[in-house]
Amino acid sequence: MHIPESLQDLADSEAVQFLKRPKTITRLFAGVFSLIVFSSLLTDGYQNKTNSSQLHCVLNSNRSACSFAVGAGLLAFLSCLAFLALDAHESLLASSRFKTAFQLLDFILAILWAGIWFVGFCFLANQWQHSPSRHFLLGSSSAKAAITFSFFSVPLWIFQAYLALQDLRSDAPVPYKRSLDEGGVVLTSLSPPAAASPGNAAPAGPHGLSYGSAALSPYVSTPKAPRLAMMPDS
Repeated sequence: MHIPESLQDLADSEAVQFLKRPKTITRLFAGVFSLIVFSSLLTDGYQNKTNSSQLHCVLNSNRSACSFAVGAGLLAFLSCLAFLALDAHESLLASSRFKTAFQLLDFILAILWAGIWFVGFCFLANQWQHSPSRHFLLGSSSAKAAITFSFFSVPLWIFQAYLALQDLRSDAPVPYKRSLDEGGVVLTSLSPPAAASPGNAAPAGPHGLSYGSAALSPYVSTPKAPRLAMMPDS
């Protein structure tokens, strides 16, 4: 199947590659789940009873439950948007210290949000369990949606923490790596080229001593030139 060059260029673009990353997909799902939690309770989470016109929270008339879900969902949604913006400009983080601090903050916040959503799911489910049946005319579907997506948010943020931990491990600086590299460069520059080349090795003598080392010995006398003898005239 022939793919047009325009579609191929679009698939190879930085935006598409960014959206295909597991971290980006996880953040998008976490943001959508948080949006569903706080928007469902914000719109239909406060209803009036059959015998009253005053608005109450559909979760056992507990305003703290609705306020907790709305506040947590809104903050989690804004957190996902902020980290998506930082991920998009991750290549501009030239400082390794700032990049490591960003990854550490991402890991800590992911663990924190996983705990918050777990507590929120237990709290919301408990309040919905104690809510009287048919106490409100509407709002039951919104309460169930908030409880369901609060539960789904827990493993999602745990997986986000795992991805942040993997990035933190892969980009962690190796101790003494720079000093070892610099030491290897210095040793390489100081080593003589004759010692590294096996073809320049001096031949060994009959007693296992090399001529090169014998020539450098201070105790070996310099050979004298032969004398010329005068031949008698015939």
